[in-house]
Amino acid sequence: MRKFIGIASTITALALALTACGSTETTTAGAGTTSAAEVLKVGASPVPHAQILKFVKDKLAAKEGLNLEVVEFTDYVQPNVQLNDGQLGANYFQHKPYLEDFNASKGTKLSFVQPVHLEPLGLYSKKVTDVAGLASNATVAVPNDATNLGRALKLLADNGLVTLKDGAGTTATERDVTGNPKNLKFQPLEAAQLPRSLEDVDAAVINGNYAIEAGLKPAENALVLEKAEGNPYANGLVVAAGNEQDPRVVKLAKLLAGPEVKQFIEQTYKGAVIPAS
Repeated sequence: MRKFIGIASTITALALALTACGSTETTTAGAGTTSAAEVLKVGASPVPHAQILKFVKDKLAAKEGLNLEVVEFTDYVQPNVQLNDGQLGANYFQHKPYLEDFNASKGTKLSFVQPVHLEPLGLYSKKVTDVAGLASNATVAVPNDATNLGRALKLLADNGLVTLKDGAGTTATERDVTGNPKNLKFQPLEAAQLPRSLEDVDAAVINGNYAIEAGLKPAENALVLEKAEGNPYANGLVVAAGNEQDPRVVKLAKLLAGPEVKQFIEQTYKGAVIPAS
């Protein structure tokens, strides 16, 4: 009996050793090592980012040996917080100016890998049908984060509603408004709340993803819309600094820049979302 127990123990030990050998296969991923079969968990806004990622997951990832998990967020803060804390392997929801401001203000070390698409910022209203219809002292809701506020003010300036101080860039604020002929009143709100504000304000400058989620069609419903040419606000793939060459990230970046994703974006969003390349 002891002989058989000894043989069984030897077989079990061998099996465990073989299993352990398989589980220790690693690939370099920035600052550390990860299992070659490990899931890449990517945080994203529901529309269009998560939709684009789900297309990649369902149609393209398997061919590249990429195991993708998409985690949806409805705000612009937690995807960066959780990426910085290591709860995510990447995120996809933001443009580079927003990321740079976030890193500077929060002390995070996140890296912009590559742009994927542009969501044109637009001015929307349920009360008027063109910018000329905005009355004096009208209230306009705008994003309350620094870079998107500056972007919103530039959109208004480009369409003659306000004038900005020379040199006011992506971080322009109300203090940089030097001309306001309609005496517009600005109401800063969290970006996700802007579509709901349309019931209470005269107009709102809304980020493309939240406009789409709310059933708005930027190309049809916006009073004015950002131009794509030369626009620095393309949304892209972001990782913790040092993880840019993680093989999983490299694969995902390649797929997001590929012709299949470009075609999916063009056919699905019909100008409301524009491929970056």
